[in-house]
Amino acid sequence: MPIGDVLPEISLTLGAVAIVLFASFVRQRQHHWAAVLALLAIGLGAGLTVAQWGGTPRLTFSGVWALDGVALASKLVVLIAGALVVAMSPEWMRTDRRHGEYYALVLFALLGVIMMASASDTMELVLGVLLSSVASYPLAAYHRGWAPALEAGMKYFLIGALTNTLLTIGVVVLFGLTGSTGYPDIAQALATDSDRLALTIATACVVLGLTFKLAAFPAHAWMPDVAQGSPVPAAAFLTVIPKIGAAVALARFVSLLPPDVAWRAIVASISVATMTLGNVAALRQTDVRRLLGWSSVSQSGYALMAIVVLGVSDQALPALVFFLASYATANLAAFAVVTHLRGRTALDDYRGLARHAPIAATILIVSLLSLVGIPPLVGFFGKLMLFRVTLEGGYAWLALVAVINTVVSLFYYLRIVAPMMFGSRQSAVHVLSGQWARSAMAVAGVLLIVGGLGAEALSLFTGSIRFAL
Repeated sequence: MPIGDVLPEISLTLGAVAIVLFASFVRQRQHHWAAVLALLAIGLGAGLTVAQWGGTPRLTFSGVWALDGVALASKLVVLIAGALVVAMSPEWMRTDRRHGEYYALVLFALLGVIMMASASDTMELVLGVLLSSVASYPLAAYHRGWAPALEAGMKYFLIGALTNTLLTIGVVVLFGLTGSTGYPDIAQALATDSDRLALTIATACVVLGLTFKLAAFPAHAWMPDVAQGSPVPAAAFLTVIPKIGAAVALARFVSLLPPDVAWRAIVASISVATMTLGNVAALRQTDVRRLLGWSSVSQSGYALMAIVVLGVSDQALPALVFFLASYATANLAAFAVVTHLRGRTALDDYRGLARHAPIAATILIVSLLSLVGIPPLVGFFGKLMLFRVTLEGGYAWLALVAVINTVVSLFYYLRIVAPMMFGSRQSAVHVLSGQWARSAMAVAGVLLIVGGLGAEALSLFTGSIRFAL
């Protein structure tokens, strides 16, 4: 048990425990220092992750934990995104009596997401999904005195209970077929003759189970409610970070399956349904946070395109990781602006914003254009890599569907941009007092610009990542 291989995860665990103890013994007005502790734990975890970079890709802890380029890259994206979420939170949570405990939940949820991305064993995967879910349910309903928050939390919990059950059933069936839970042993057992009907059922259950964390069809219905009803920093977390771990976990799982199992057709169908449903539903939204929730659903459909062509295109994994990083940056920047504006959600609240709050309006516009995929923003390069690997993999029809959906998405993003630029505002702009939310918004905006300018370097950085298996 080489403890050094999981030092980043240990730092998050110890940080969460320290925050719980700290919040138990200090006054509420000092709970904002828990955010500092969370940032220190995340920073330490990121530093330890960087220190692991460059080593030989391998499986550790008896093969249940992956230390490869995909796991490390996704871990870095998750930790940076988590730091931005923490930075958005202190002013928003200032008056909540459970302010300090909030950061412990964030760290535990981050740990669950990292476990999903690094799992090389089906039981480890289940553990990561459950840890992420259990820590995320309270985040969704943290404002328990507000009816939309309770509805969001209940819907999130019920869908999670169903899909986590399906995931566990799939893992049990897979164990019955192969006699093992480790990915290398499963891949070796499936290479020989096995019951293909049972394997297809197991595959479908596992894929459907992971669609919950991805917010992909058919387990997507919680996303718009959570985006609207959760605390805005928690909504930023739940719309972005879990799907990074789930996408990598799904890619790692399907890479085990023999070619005669119809997993590509299953994932491609889910991809089309997810991006189409998300974009069509977003067209009718008049609430900005709910619109961003449906947009997040559609983005999951795009991410699944890279998984469809795994094993066919050599750049499928780099494209997946790059797209997830670009999406996370843009979506977090958009929610950082919403947080800065005290969670204002009606489209009318954004009318004339470019004149009264030009910096916030600029960051929001840039983030929305990046989500569309407008050059030279980082989102453009993320989608370009997706389209390229999809075409290389022989799925031109899927790339065409994605292009059509991208054009459709432009319309509802412009429904936010146009009033900001050309509308007139009747009331003053009210923002959160303090520097935390403003700084998080500024950092997210800078990351958007830097990501676009350094897209070539980032693509080279991710271009050689592979699974250890």
